[in-house]
Parts: sequence; structure tokens; C-alpha cells
Amino acid sequence: MHQGKLVFSQLMAFLPLSTFRRCVAAHRGEHKVKDFSCLDQFLAMAFAQLTYRESLRDIEVNLRAQAKRLYHMGFRCQTISRNTLAHANATRPWQIYADFAQHLIGMARPLYAKEPLGIDLDATVYAFDTTTIDLCLSLHPWAPFRSTKAAVRMHTLLDLHGNIPSFIHITDGKTHEVKVLDQLTIEPGAFYLLDRGYLDFARLYVIHKAQGFFVTRAKSNTRSGGVTPIRWIAAPPTCFATKLVCSRCFIPARTTPLLCAGWWSRTRPASASRF
Repeated sequence: MHQGKLVFSQLMAFLPLSTFRRCVAAHRGEHKVKDFSCLDQFLAMAFAQLTYRESLRDIEVNLRAQAKRLYHMGFRCQTISRNTLAHANATRPWQIYADFAQHLIGMARPLYAKEPLGIDLDATVYAFDTTTIDLCLSLHPWAPFRSTKAAVRMHTLLDLHGNIPSFIHITDGKTHEVKVLDQLTIEPGAFYLLDRGYLDFARLYVIHKAQGFFVTRAKSNTRSGGVTPIRWIAAPPTCFATKLVCSRCFIPARTTPLLCAGWWSRTRPASASRF
């Protein structure tokens, strides 16, 4: 019979527990806690994430089935109760785990800093997008979205070197994704890949002033200043071998031209679109 460490405990051994304890102390996470510590809570939720548990009852049943191995998995509580876990998730400071996650991201990013992107670019490249998570309205009335259902939106800034999230923000379902751009700390020299939902020239100009670069998609009715359409003033030579069309456009009331590109198809010449 195998006498070594459990796989779960081997994974958790990579965590800097001294940093975790400092985060707990900074936010007084274990004030008046008797048995179920913040580390026990973190291990329970990590177990649920790694093993695809779907509910508190599912977590409780699986961990209680391994009651004799809880100590070897890192738990120091006597047993796992869904009521205790639910109360801990609802009342303990979420800032503990946010700070700890930022520390782990800071440890992971240098490990993938030299990972190739498939393009000849030394700068950091981020992808920023939003996903909507549907919820039951009767169980989550605090997350308004539609008249018949609730939802939250998770806004994620992904570092493409290793696909590591460097910024995560959760809002209710009615918050427009473009508003979250105001909370980003722009890294000079970095490239930000954005969908057309983030096409707001005032906010994109903030990225430009911070010495960052953005790549986004233009809408078919893109206008500047509310009523003035974008004016295309140049059309440099087209490279038909790569099917890439490059041009510049000038937005009235702005002195900086934007570099735009389109995709040309020999079979569908009318389907070219500018980005």
C-alpha cells in the first residue's frame, strides 16, 4: 500500500502558508473562530474546485467519506459541515483570498514570462473580456439582470504569457463591461486586446496617454463626438499574399491617427472588415 503523501496534499504543499497566515491576520479572519479555520475553509474550497464539486452538500459528502484522511490532506478541523462552510463563506472577509490570489499570481507570472506567444513581440499582451454567469433569481435577488433571472458578470484581464488572470472583477449583470476599463491599471508598453464592446474613445485615449497600446474591433456605425463619422484618409498598398489590408483613419477633434487593418478575401472581396 502506498505510504506517501496524498495528491491533494502534494498540490497544497506549493502554497506559501506563511503569506496566507499574514493575510488572515491582516483582515482578522479568525476573530472568534473556534474550530473551522480560514485555512480549513480554503482547503475545502480548493478541494471543491479541483474535483468539480457542484454544491455544499457535494463537498460535505465527499470530505466526510474521507474523514480518516482529513488530517493528511491538511485539515485541522474534526469534520466538514455544509452549514459551517456556508457560514464561513458568507461572513469571513473575502479580502483574505483576494490578497492571497494576487500573491500567487505574482509568483506564477515570472515563471511564464519567457513563454512564446507565436508572434515576434517582447511586450506583455493582455486579453480583456467579460462573461455573464446566469443565476436563479429567487436564490440570488441581490444580482439583478433580467425580469426573470439574475446574473453576475466576471471581468477578467488575462496575461497571454501562460494564460494567467492578473485582474478579476465581479459586478451585477446590469453593469456594462466598458465601465470596468476605468478600474484597470495600465502597464506602459503593454498591449490590450479588447472586443468591440469596449469601443469608447475617451477610455481608449486613457490607455494611449498611459503609454499602452490597444487592439479592438470597430463597429459598423463607429462615430466620434456623437455625430461625426470616422474619416478614412489613407489606403497604403495592399499585401494580397497575406490578405492583410493596412490603412490609417483620422478621428475629428483628435490629432493622433489610428492604425486600422482589414482582412481581404479573394473569393469574397466584399467581406473585408476593418479593425
